[in-house]
Amino acid sequence: MLKLSGIAELRELVGRDIGTSAWHEVTQARIDAFASATDDHEDIHVDPERGRRAGFDGTIAHGLYTLSLGPKFLYELYSLSGHSLGLNYGFEKVRFISPVPVGSRLRMRATLKAADAIEGGTRFTVTQTFETEGGNKPACVADAVIAYFD
Repeated sequence: MLKLSGIAELRELVGRDIGTSAWHEVTQARIDAFASATDDHEDIHVDPERGRRAGFDGTIAHGLYTLSLGPKFLYELYSLSGHSLGLNYGFEKVRFISPVPVGSRLRMRATLKAADAIEGGTRFTVTQTFETEGGNKPACVADAVIAYFD
């Protein structure tokens, strides 16, 4: 894990890979909890038979479940001190490229793409590439935007 003391140290990493998270097991219990939390009970996520009829081996995780793991994975990759506030600022671009089957393992590789000055701080763009173990294409690629204030 990178331990950074201040926004300036994070800015110095623009253009660099900032790490790859540990593997995260995608279980049906986690998928079901996400479905309950979001009221998104689409059957390919919660009904294994429906998932099989759709051409999968069973259920698949919601794309937004995968995306929601971004902060968890970033916490594994770096810590930042010396700032007053950090905020999830949104996303520039998100693409769900391949399904994440129940029982698979998922991790995220992060690259610091940009740092732009904003009033009172810096807005960082982090390219998050979510990978399934043994997959030949990413599950998701997203440009997350995080604002840190001095």
